[in-house]
Amino acid sequence: MQRLRDALTEAQKNGVAIGHFNVADIVLLKAVFAAAREVDVPVLVGASEGEREFLGVRQLAAMVQSLRDEFDFPIFLNADHTHSLERAMEAAKSGFDAVVFDLSALPFEQNVRQTKAAVEALKGINPDILVEGEIGDIGTGSEIHTQVPSRANSLTIPGEAKEYVQSTGIDILAPAVGNMHGMLASMVQGQAKKRLDIERIAQIKAAAQIPLTLHGGSGTDDHDLQKAIAAGISIIHINTELRISWRRGLEEGLRNDPDGIVPYKILPFAVESVKEVTSSRLSLFNKKRQVS
Repeated sequence: MQRLRDALTEAQKNGVAIGHFNVADIVLLKAVFAAAREVDVPVLVGASEGEREFLGVRQLAAMVQSLRDEFDFPIFLNADHTHSLERAMEAAKSGFDAVVFDLSALPFEQNVRQTKAAVEALKGINPDILVEGEIGDIGTGSEIHTQVPSRANSLTIPGEAKEYVQSTGIDILAPAVGNMHGMLASMVQGQAKKRLDIERIAQIKAAAQIPLTLHGGSGTDDHDLQKAIAAGISIIHINTELRISWRRGLEEGLRNDPDGIVPYKILPFAVESVKEVTSSRLSLFNKKRQVS
């Protein structure tokens, strides 16, 4: 079975990006996996600390492993935005393929020191696990905002990115390049789109020389996403868009049968709604591969 590291190397070689989709229940997992098989590309499913607490760390790992084994398909599991070494080690011991060790809220020096220690500890548990670090400020929470959340820190500086990578030994870097978690209400309505600093992405990629992740991809302009991939982004996170489609699908299922109480008759509407969004995003992220 292909390792996540190999899938990332192939993605960079082909000029595409791996889609990362957060899952908080079996509906989202089923939908994301079905979409990935339909588009026939590797996929990353992620779970934040809150999502892991709800689903169960080992339980989620077991479900993903069962899909990987039964269908012989490259689906990988990421412990998204993990803020403590204890939680990161729990994910590593449970069989996660990657961990986002996010101490971006700390001063740079503390972030470097603690992330370096985390890399050493996690590699000691599983040498193949990929550890992602983050610098810069992209806000928190995959929610719908009424206004752009205030961010005290500036965008990621290429020179700091290079120093951070060399000092910590991380495998993947998540920079702040105009992206943000969540979406504005105007974005949900299709009246606005997030825009990215493409030149900064290229500069950070040249400085860091490792795969880059774009967090907060929901609601981002499609052309910006394609340019970001060309500039060096190898993983793109989508969460808020899935949560919106999950709710809309669930509401459709309830409208279709207002008096219904059978989950497996109502939830397929949510599965299909999430699958549609996921398929669209995976197709966009892998457009160059499909054209070639």
